[in-house]
Amino acid sequence: MRTSIKGAFLVLALILSVLSISACSTTTVSSTVSDGSKGNLTATTLAILQIVVALIMLVSLFTLIIPGVPGITFIWVTALVYALVTGFEKPTWLYFGIISGLMLLGNVVDNLMMGAGARKGGAPWLTTLASILAAIIGSLVFPPFGGIIAAALVLFTLEVIRLKDSSTALRSTGELLKGFGCSFVVRFFIGMIMIALWVVWIIQAGQWLL
Repeated sequence: MRTSIKGAFLVLALILSVLSISACSTTTVSSTVSDGSKGNLTATTLAILQIVVALIMLVSLFTLIIPGVPGITFIWVTALVYALVTGFEKPTWLYFGIISGLMLLGNVVDNLMMGAGARKGGAPWLTTLASILAAIIGSLVFPPFGGIIAAALVLFTLEVIRLKDSSTALRSTGELLKGFGCSFVVRFFIGMIMIALWVVWIIQAGQWLL
């Protein structure tokens, strides 16, 4: 959680810093793009802003391979700052709303897929919910690996107590870990969709300058 907050503030600072160069060009955005952007931005500033946003989004996408790094959230924060700077006129609100929904999905998909894996391995709903709760608490208290470790330990322990069979409990735990691994692929795909939506958004808003 602390990493997410610090990273979000860093993204905000990086993007907003490009506004300091708005005096470098006398050509205003209003003469270059449609009414989807604020008129007090120069074309140069908007182009640099788009470059910075694109780079941060791409870096955030590839950080998803590192467990515990909230790359999905970083992509969302970057899109939010871009919307705040350029304005929430149509179609910005529509695309940003979809991106926000994908961000929420991306941040819970690992827990959902771990739960699905546990269920596939034969764990009952109560044990599955307990392991997901352990994952949430573990990720907050001991990031980045505390969540998955806590979920696996809780699931294995509860299944051994319930079944009196460590091999069956281990199979359920293995399915949970498979679900966690597959969630990285899903989150990466979600991140790609979020970035693609941002590109379509600025094209439809008439703001594309890259």
